[in-house]
Amino acid sequence: MQEILCRKRDALFILPYVAIVQEKVRDLSAFGIECNFLVEEYAGSKGRFPPFKHRKKNSLYIATIEKAHSLVNSLIETERINSLGLVVVDELHMLGEGSRGAVLEMALSKILYTSKTTQIIGMSATLNNVSDLQHFLKAEHYTSNFRPIQLKEYVKIRDSIYEVNNKSEDGFTFARLLNYKYSSDMEKIDPDHLIALVTEIIPQHSCLLFCPTKKNCENVSKMLCKYLSKTFLSVKAKEKCALIAELMDIGNGVICPVLRGTVPYGLAYHHSGLTNDERKVIEQAYSEGILCLLTCTSTLAAGVNLPARRVILRSPYVARDFLKRNQYKQMVGRAGRAGIDTEGESILITQEQDKKLVAQTLDKIVEFMDGTLLGVQQQHHFNEKSFLEVMEQALQPLMEKGLIKGRMSRSSEGEEMCCQLEVTKLGHATYKASVDLDYCDTLNMDLKKSLEGLVLDNYLHLIYLVTPYDMVSHCTPDWMIYFRQFHQLDVVEQNVFAAVGVPESFLTKKASGQAVKKTVNGLVVKRFYLSLVLYSLFKEMNMWSVAQKFNLPRGFTQNLLSSTAAFSSSVLHFCEELEEFWAYRALFTDLTQKLSYCVKPELIPLMEVSGVREARARQLYNAGYRSLSYLANAIPEMLVKTIEHLSRRQAIQIVSSAKMLLNEKAEALLEEVEELVRLPTDML
Repeated sequence: MQEILCRKRDALFILPYVAIVQEKVRDLSAFGIECNFLVEEYAGSKGRFPPFKHRKKNSLYIATIEKAHSLVNSLIETERINSLGLVVVDELHMLGEGSRGAVLEMALSKILYTSKTTQIIGMSATLNNVSDLQHFLKAEHYTSNFRPIQLKEYVKIRDSIYEVNNKSEDGFTFARLLNYKYSSDMEKIDPDHLIALVTEIIPQHSCLLFCPTKKNCENVSKMLCKYLSKTFLSVKAKEKCALIAELMDIGNGVICPVLRGTVPYGLAYHHSGLTNDERKVIEQAYSEGILCLLTCTSTLAAGVNLPARRVILRSPYVARDFLKRNQYKQMVGRAGRAGIDTEGESILITQEQDKKLVAQTLDKIVEFMDGTLLGVQQQHHFNEKSFLEVMEQALQPLMEKGLIKGRMSRSSEGEEMCCQLEVTKLGHATYKASVDLDYCDTLNMDLKKSLEGLVLDNYLHLIYLVTPYDMVSHCTPDWMIYFRQFHQLDVVEQNVFAAVGVPESFLTKKASGQAVKKTVNGLVVKRFYLSLVLYSLFKEMNMWSVAQKFNLPRGFTQNLLSSTAAFSSSVLHFCEELEEFWAYRALFTDLTQKLSYCVKPELIPLMEVSGVREARARQLYNAGYRSLSYLANAIPEMLVKTIEHLSRRQAIQIVSSAKMLLNEKAEALLEEVEELVRLPTDML
């Protein structure tokens, strides 16, 4: 706020996930309206590159890691990076998270290199390599151990609970024994004594139960309900019925049978298998106390703020990997709700053989975070190779892919390297579109090949071209479903199969279990299978129906759609930079918008408002709020009365977000008009 209002410069707020970006946009839109600055969302397919150059208002850009990188690239290219006065990175430890960490590191490195006036502030509760990060960011370090709510950490082994105590010899002090009578049958079904641990807390207080896998979340929630007292059914029964009705509305009359059975008890599962709408409704119900317990995966720890009186970690493993210290701290950090609880507590369930490993983790005697900047780079590269060798190794793949051209030569002593390099048009397009280097040459070849025989009688071929390459590894085709889909399409649609390289004979043999002698590109086959999923969604089929039709988790199906909309936007920018792909530009502009929403055209203006999804947009449209202008001028109290299952807080957020979006659109149009009528500088 100080940067925007006092120093009159733009600010960038980088967050790890789309859902958190949307939450912050909703929360901060009201401030923007009152204080006369713009809040712009950069997540999924949303965001303009470069952003409009506003003369009268400053902007707060709220972005995911990938979109922030694209935004920084566009500001550097237009020589506007100095307009960015402040960059705030939440969850700075994401720097160590594989490819996403590399993207974040690139964005920050570019800011540091190109702008000496942009301040960077990184925030995290789980950093190990602080000195390395200080050196990298040229930063001061501020730390505080203050917690508004005291956190007590425990470890459970069999029926004994130990308090974590760094002063004791092995790191633990015996606290108590569990006092709950288990029958022999219950002991077999619940060997971790979860029922005993949760019934000490719920329904009076809230509880988060972290499980190692998505399936485990669902199974645990069902198991708990089987043994909970029937008195749980009467707690907030009316609100639970409304929650089930809302979940059914989201699924167009269909609800997950697990949720149907657990919600009446005040329990639900939370993982990536849920759709965004389901996740949002469940999170809201938990925040309001309608649900008292969520069984969840570790992703919730880095998502929206859902605190609890007690946090239970069912295992010190995430899938097969032992829990890292930063993951553990993220999870147990959810314990304790300011203003509600006087204390929070975490219980890690472990076996005797894991006790030593747990002690090391809690004692901070754990290996450094994977992928940490200078420390790991020196360990893996500089001790074994010279810097010149590392540099050559990094540049060689870029030359092979045609992203850069020129030559590199060493001095006779081998201590100096002479480079005469320049970025090619393909390299510039890849940079501008923020396309992954692993797939940029494949994308270029696919677009070139399709120009020779692009099928435009329907959208299937275009959808194939924007189906994300990185989603292919997450899905294995069901060959019978694949074969049936081919025969359910019309002749023109079937032509697309041959155009991309998936012959009917191949599908017939795969579906019947016969050996396939003809060589077919496996990446193309799997990618086109995902394109068929997207094509069904594109034709406005319900998310549930499509997921069942292709035997896929609905959360994966929705993630596929949102990833495709974002990748479609990148492909559009890629084509804008390469003259040979001029024909694609108008096609991908239209396709990107359609993929972003996959609804009837009249609902799209409402769904542009942050947090408004299909079910809510349909409610608003049917209630008479048929445009952005209607929604921006709505009275929140009237919305609450008119729209079912809408709280006053949600109504205020929707109206504020609509006003902010309307202001952005109006500002952009005014800027265009001023630019159009402005006299050229050489005529002044």
